[in-house]
Amino acid sequence: MILFAVESSCDETSAAVVKAEDGRFTVLSNIISSQIAIHALYGGVVPEIASRAHCEAVTNVAREAVREAGIELSEIDAVAVTFAPGLIGSLLVGVSFAKSLAAVLNVPLVPVNHIEGHVAAAYIEHEALVPPYLALVVSGGHTSLYRVPDYTTFEEIGASRDDACGEAFDKVGRVMGLPYPGGAAMDKLAAEYFADNDPEKPVFVFPFPAVGDETFDFSFSGLKTAVINTIHNEKQKRKTDELPDEIRRAIAGCFTKTVCDGISKKLSAALRETGASTLVMAGGVAANSHLRRAVAETCRRRKTAFCVPSLPLCGDNAAMIAAAGYHLLRAGITADASLNAFASDEAAEDYIASLASCR
Repeated sequence: MILFAVESSCDETSAAVVKAEDGRFTVLSNIISSQIAIHALYGGVVPEIASRAHCEAVTNVAREAVREAGIELSEIDAVAVTFAPGLIGSLLVGVSFAKSLAAVLNVPLVPVNHIEGHVAAAYIEHEALVPPYLALVVSGGHTSLYRVPDYTTFEEIGASRDDACGEAFDKVGRVMGLPYPGGAAMDKLAAEYFADNDPEKPVFVFPFPAVGDETFDFSFSGLKTAVINTIHNEKQKRKTDELPDEIRRAIAGCFTKTVCDGISKKLSAALRETGASTLVMAGGVAANSHLRRAVAETCRRRKTAFCVPSLPLCGDNAAMIAAAGYHLLRAGITADASLNAFASDEAAEDYIASLASCR
């Protein structure tokens, strides 16, 4: 089976062609057009600008995906597309394109939840991965724990009550004056801090993002605010807008460690309570080297198998949408020309439930 997939939930326009055989995937192409240079001017994603950029890019990205895959359009067996959650204008561009293509080719149209797509990225490189397992999704918009009993069922057991982990990284990076997006630069600064063996190096204590002991929930809003206040206070003490390198490294390192420790604590509790033997970590923040090591160590201590996509598949991409779409198609979940885009998880869940009830 050959699937064509489109992803346009935020600020990357992506199209992919993926060959699926008995649950194993071969990525024939995975084209991504990034808008980073556009949104860097504003320090964050501007929704209206993002949707316009998708309109300009989607056709060329799709053509390049087909060309690189070396196939004819007639060989496509199904079209998968991200329909939720995300920026509504951006989603509508991808959904409209996918509906048109599926109609022209007369093939099934498969609606994919963006978050479930991130998790499905692990299937591409971990052929032995099968449900049930526990999934941790860490991205710019989500920090959530899911119980995954089968390929198309996701039961949320914990989530951030306010800001997502990735949002906190981005905003802290912006206030520190790091280039947009700040994740890679924060990762590098934190690595330099951890490598410094000076016992006198600065240490900052920030609020813990793990909420209580009775839930698997997180809260990153207070942590983000505390770090930003610390940055402002350090600047005021020195009467300058430029922090010394050792302070920048210390803030990045202590912030990163607090995030990793908080996520690891909740993850360890969730693994213990659910008895899950496998953990999948996915999403843009899964590319953070320190979080990858912290979660891998948590799994090692609990003797839990750990599956995480390679760095190119952690960010938004269409190959992961194709992988999720394959399993939805096998479960009989398809949409018609009335498919719409939804900004929230709740609306997406209701829509998929309505499709499942019609099987």
